Amino acid sequence: MYRDALHTFATRPFRKRRAHPLDEDICVHIFTSSSAMLGVCLTVVGILRLVITLRSEDTLGDDLLSVNAMVYLVAAVLAYGGLRTRSTRRNHRLEYMADAVFIAGLIFTVINTGFITWAIAVA
Repeated sequence: MYRDALHTFATRPFRKRRAHPLDEDICVHIFTSSSAMLGVCLTVVGILRLVITLRSEDTLGDDLLSVNAMVYLVAAVLAYGGLRTRSTRRNHRLEYMADAVFIAGLIFTVINTGFITWAIAVA
């Protein structure tokens, strides 16, 4: 029996062999991470608004961070949909979309960080 299982495992294509163990809880990680990043964006928007009020200057950084928070919200909603679905095919599709949106949010966060740093340094 052990030998048959090993033979089946060894002869299955590599892609199919690794698909399920890696994908089982990716939605959970995306959901928790995007929710945390959403909170970070909202916190920084609040702090940035406080700095803007004290310095009597306005910047585009808080608007960009608000858009960034919405991107993380979309990633969280897609990941939640992936967690709630019963269809494996829909789960994989939602995981892929949540992953892509989350990575886009991370890239946008780096761009926002650079922009805010530049805006504060110039002012």
